[in-house]
Amino acid sequence: MLILRKSEDRGWADHGWLQSHHSFSFAGYHDPAHMGWGNLRVINEDRIAPGTGFGTHGHQDMEIISYVLSGELAHQDSMGNIKAIPPGDIQRMSAGTGVRHSEFNHALQQQTHFLQIWILPDRTGVTPSYEQKTVPAQSKRGQLTLVAGPEPVAHAVKIHADAQMYVGLFDGDESFHQPLNNKRKQYLHLISGALTANGHNLNAGDALLISDESELHLGHARQAEVLLFDLAA
Repeated sequence: MLILRKSEDRGWADHGWLQSHHSFSFAGYHDPAHMGWGNLRVINEDRIAPGTGFGTHGHQDMEIISYVLSGELAHQDSMGNIKAIPPGDIQRMSAGTGVRHSEFNHALQQQTHFLQIWILPDRTGVTPSYEQKTVPAQSKRGQLTLVAGPEPVAHAVKIHADAQMYVGLFDGDESFHQPLNNKRKQYLHLISGALTANGHNLNAGDALLISDESELHLGHARQAEVLLFDLAA
């Protein structure tokens, strides 16, 4: 089963300093038909205005991933981490028993554009932790490369969840075939550009909800960056 969800059908919030598209119900946006997909709970596409950000706030028992698209995200947390997250880096924070953090755009003339992703953990009460890795652009070129999963590998952060997250860059004649486990769910999110996925035409912000499928074929891309999640059903 393939369900196409268009970018314009996502939730939308404009807080002045923050503009956010919500793929699933979040904060003031509530849609009973879109509460998550498998154990994927949140994909927020956030744009933070220059010199602003999220003040210190808390999380518990959630795997939180940030993927910066442009600008830079400053992170500070109660574990003592003070980090700058540039475009292309993958950052993971396991909230576990509880953590407090802030996220800020210190640039005065540049917006920060990033994806905030929440995945339900496979167990509660883990010790909070932080991890950040650089994912070279060439490792994403013309293929889907693993950037988050339950096992530590190069360019991938480790998450306490039965899920994997892949990123790929495609353009022109580049195409890719990905076998799928039809007993799991998958979620394809197009960050930018355009491409086709199993015959569906996707543009930036569109998503494909996938279940009971054994393969995924990507092609006809135009400057596309795409995320694929393999998820517990």
